[in-house]
Amino acid sequence: MVDIDEREERLERFLAAEGYEAVWFAQPNAFAWLTGGDNWVDASADVGDAAAGYLGDGEWTVVTNNIEAERIAAEELPAELSMSVAADDWHEASLGESVAARSPTPAAADFDVPGLDSLDPTRLRVRLADDDLAAYRTLGKEVALAVETVCRELQPGDTEHEVAAGLRISLAGRNIDAPVVLVGGSDRAPEYRHPTPTDAALGDYALVIVTARRGGLHASCTRTVAFDPPEWLDERHRAAQRVETRALAATREAAGRDGGTAGDVFAAIRDAYAESGHEGEWRKHHQGGATGYAGREWFATPNSDAPIASEAAYAWNPTVCGAKSEDTAYVTADAVEVLTDSGRWPTDTVEAGGLTVERPAIREQ
Repeated sequence: MVDIDEREERLERFLAAEGYEAVWFAQPNAFAWLTGGDNWVDASADVGDAAAGYLGDGEWTVVTNNIEAERIAAEELPAELSMSVAADDWHEASLGESVAARSPTPAAADFDVPGLDSLDPTRLRVRLADDDLAAYRTLGKEVALAVETVCRELQPGDTEHEVAAGLRISLAGRNIDAPVVLVGGSDRAPEYRHPTPTDAALGDYALVIVTARRGGLHASCTRTVAFDPPEWLDERHRAAQRVETRALAATREAAGRDGGTAGDVFAAIRDAYAESGHEGEWRKHHQGGATGYAGREWFATPNSDAPIASEAAYAWNPTVCGAKSEDTAYVTADAVEVLTDSGRWPTDTVEAGGLTVERPAIREQ
């Protein structure tokens, strides 16, 4: 459930600060953040089939086409909110044109609308409300359980495709879809940082990686399963754990002061790689960043000035040539809470940057 009153307060502050009369959201994740529902038919589309608009003073409206209007009104909008739905015939106007015809101005939108300013919704949604966090805790645990249930049954002869199919089924059984499912066996995981599944057998070990989604919220995690692991795997896995823990510690520190940026966290990540004996490894893969209502709200880079927000979710995902450490965590100025923790997977206690946290261990079977 979305806290509509909380969303309304955020948007009122936004309209007042920017001088807008309205703000519109049609990107699927932004629509979900605002309403708790889905606005898409084609899951691959950047823009959905409906736009939710806030016009100030408690006035909400949804604009769509005649195909989707009845379903969206009945199934996708919060019952406690009186939100009008307006529709044009599907052949008469694009979504942007329909919104432009109805929106007061000046206004902003997160998609292309004639006459309206462009809006990046990340700035509005990256800090999580209490209801967001409650939903995230449930989602994170269920994602971890779904992934780990599959992982415990893996065998060396299983193919990456078979494992990926099992992951999608396990997640779907919990009403969770997965924009990203990567599976790398021992032949491919050391070669590729993004091992998209193939018909190769797992072999000696496997990396299992997902970014999963429900209600617009995204949860990322990686688990490692070993059958006859190469001798280097343990050291590289522990190095990745230390880098991730250092990233979380730096995120907590940056969240507790004014002006902390993603670039500050990235500097700590780079130092952690060097201290672990893998200097420069960060160049071979992105390191993750803020998450929530997108797989990554932003990716950290060495010079990134994206602000580190407190009460927000982060998914750092360092890799060390065949090893990876990744979970989704809620970070405040005082604490780090791992959300994708089932409590049923073996862990290692890792300390870095003044933070001590349990990180998923390699499961041998």
